[in-house]
Order: sequence, then C-alpha cells, then structure tokens
Amino acid sequence: MSVSAVARRRPEPDPLLVFDRAHLWHPYDSAIAPGPVRRVVSASGARLRLADGRELIDGMSSWWCAIHGYRHPVLDEAARAQLERMSHVMFGGLTHEPAIALAAELLDFVSDPDGRPVFDHVFFADSGSVAVEVALKMAAQFGAGTGRLGRRILALRGAYHGDTLGAMSVCDPVDGMHRLFAGTLPTQLFAPRPPAGLDADIAEWTAQVSGIVAEHADELVAIIVEPVLQGAGGMFVYPPACLRVLRELADRYDLLLIFDEIATGFGRTGELFAMRHAEVYPDICCVGKALTGGYLTLAAVLCTARVAEGVCAAEPGVLMHGPTFMANPLACAVAAANLRLLRAGTWRANVHRIENRLRIGLAECVQAPGVRDVRVLGAVGVVQCDRPVDVPAVTDVLVERGVWLRPFRDLIYTMPPYICTDDEVDAISAAIRDAVTVTAR
Repeated sequence: MSVSAVARRRPEPDPLLVFDRAHLWHPYDSAIAPGPVRRVVSASGARLRLADGRELIDGMSSWWCAIHGYRHPVLDEAARAQLERMSHVMFGGLTHEPAIALAAELLDFVSDPDGRPVFDHVFFADSGSVAVEVALKMAAQFGAGTGRLGRRILALRGAYHGDTLGAMSVCDPVDGMHRLFAGTLPTQLFAPRPPAGLDADIAEWTAQVSGIVAEHADELVAIIVEPVLQGAGGMFVYPPACLRVLRELADRYDLLLIFDEIATGFGRTGELFAMRHAEVYPDICCVGKALTGGYLTLAAVLCTARVAEGVCAAEPGVLMHGPTFMANPLACAVAAANLRLLRAGTWRANVHRIENRLRIGLAECVQAPGVRDVRVLGAVGVVQCDRPVDVPAVTDVLVERGVWLRPFRDLIYTMPPYICTDDEVDAISAAIRDAVTVTAR
C-alpha cells in the first residue's frame, strides 16, 4: 500500500481539538507544549461521553463537585425554572429569593448536635479560592476592628487552600504547588502536618503546635485548616482530634478559627461536613465545589455574629469585597435544590457504600510494588505511589479501562459521584490497580 493511501485512511484531526491545542490554556498546563486533552460532548449519570463515542466513568466528579453526577432531573429543573425568571442581577443594593433561600438552607445545614445553627451570616463568592480570600479578609478586618496587632495566619504544612494570592500564602510553602511564588506572597506561619490516620497519636504534634501558637500569638489573627482531609496538598487524612486542639488554642489566644470545607463539605468524607468528625466548629467556614452539585461556580463564607461585629467595627464599617457575580440567582437556585436533595436523599448510605467498595477494590494495592500507602475515607480513595506518576501514560491506561481520573504528583485517586453503582466503583478500583502496575514499571 502506498504512503498516500495510508494517509488517506488516517482519520482527520478533530478541528476543535486543533484549535484547543493552539489557543486554549488548560489548568496546570503549558500553553506552548500542552498535554493531551479529550473532548467531552455530553454527560449523564456518572458517565462522560467523548467525541469519539467512548464513555468514561467520571471518578473525579469533575474535580470533586458533581456529587449527584450529571443531568440530575431536580437540578436541571431548578436551572430551567430560574432561567425563566432571571439568570443574573447585581447583589449590590439588590437581593433576590434564590440567595435568601440558599442562605437560610446553609445556615440550617451547619448546625451543632442540638440542631442550633453554628453561623449567623453568609457571604457568597465566585469560587473556592475567592471564598478563602474573603475569609482571610474577614480575619484581617476583624483584627483591625477588635484592636489586635497581629495579622498573620497559622496554617498547616501540606495545606492547599486555592490558587489566588492570599489563598496561596496559606498553602504549604515548601512542598506545595505554589512555592515558586514565595517572594510574592504574604509570609504566614506554618505548623507541622498532623500525623497520618484518623486514630493516630497526636500528643507530640499537640505540643509542637501549642508551642508555636504560644510563641507567636501576638503576630497572629487566625488559624486556617482543611478539616480531617487535606485535599490537593496530598489527599492526606489526619485525626479529627487535631481540630479540638486548634479550637482550644484559638479560644485561649483569642484567635479566629477558619475551616476550609471546600473539598470536604457536603458529605465527601462520610459526614455532612468534615468538622462533624470532631464536633468542633470554627468562627469562619468556607464551602464551595459541591455547593451547586457541580452545575455552576459558587462558594460561600459563613461566619458567626462575633466575626461580623468585629469586621464592621473597623473603618470603613463594611467587608471590603464585592464580586460582580456575587449570589448569582441561577447558581443560588441550583445550590438550594442541591441542598434539598442532600437533606432528603440517601447520600450518607451511598457514601458509606462507596467507601466499603473502595476499601475492597483498593486492598490489593497495599502490597503492590511501587505503592507507598493506600487510604480511603468516605467517597475518597487514594493510592500513593513511591514515585511521581507519569500522568499522560497513566491517563491512557485509565481511559482504556473506561475510567476518567486526574492523577497528580505521586497520587492516583478517586472522588466519585455519590450515585455511582457498585459496578462503577469496582471498575474505578480495577482501573486504579492497572494504573499502579504501569507506574511501578
């Protein structure tokens, strides 16, 4: 067969992918030599349909937010109904029912064991990173309003809180993905990463953190942590008892405690919010990702009346933040419907079921060559390898097995939608096992 005949039989490149490669800048990727991407044309349930006709089980919940999967009829209807009224209106000087209804749902959702709301105020933001920025601004203005001299934040090694400048300043400054920005960011204070595992002994860690806070209390205004599960900093699980230690230290030295529940909130760890593993409550809480069930970008910062009073006690008497798309009605309507789904649904049983299937499915990896650790918490399954993952090669293996995951660093992990069937969870685990084999070669 001639070369020209072979060329004629070769499929034409997808013009959309050609344009994408030439002009679109994807997250954590090069614009000059970008990695491969796959074009999605539709999604339903827990599955993505590619332009070439293949279906993939989405084991990532679209970066942890599509907890009900795709095209959920309740969320679809909430979006359609709101579109018939208005898709957006500014929030400065105006308000609307979707924002009011969602705020009421959120305040009711985050309650103590006796059913009392923990928070009094809600500030809507555009994304998780922006929610963290708002929380840090709240802390700074609270410090000014209450006469504190300190403005620094205590965070944990291994932390990840977002990609904007303030959020990056409280990410791990040594091993985190933002270390190259070190000279640009505010200099914060960092405590050691807690010991691994829900039941680990934290005595030594407690002594270390207590000493750091005691020594630097006058410099500090707040403590920020991802409760129980550190996400993009390493998918690291630590004892809930650490949250009690941090709450006690915050109270002792009159510091604010901020919980970043953006990745952990809305059931991911097996509790509605990860803070409930310890029944410890912060002064400020950031939520996002799964807030709209993965439909639209929206986040929220919840705070107590004490925080709001402190913020508004300082000049100019207002919180200095105001996003253009703050409290977008379309996003708020879908988010409120999402919370009603969670309240009425079987998310807890589903997360528990997924956790059990992941434990069974990933058990073989514990003794596999090239594996450093395997950990499962709620609907989170993680295999930590002993070397960096070749992301393109591993992704190819996963896609061949009909599964979409997004490995990073030395981690191959899954955070699937809660609606995944046992067969789908088992398929994800089997694909991870095959990917581990490729990584170990």
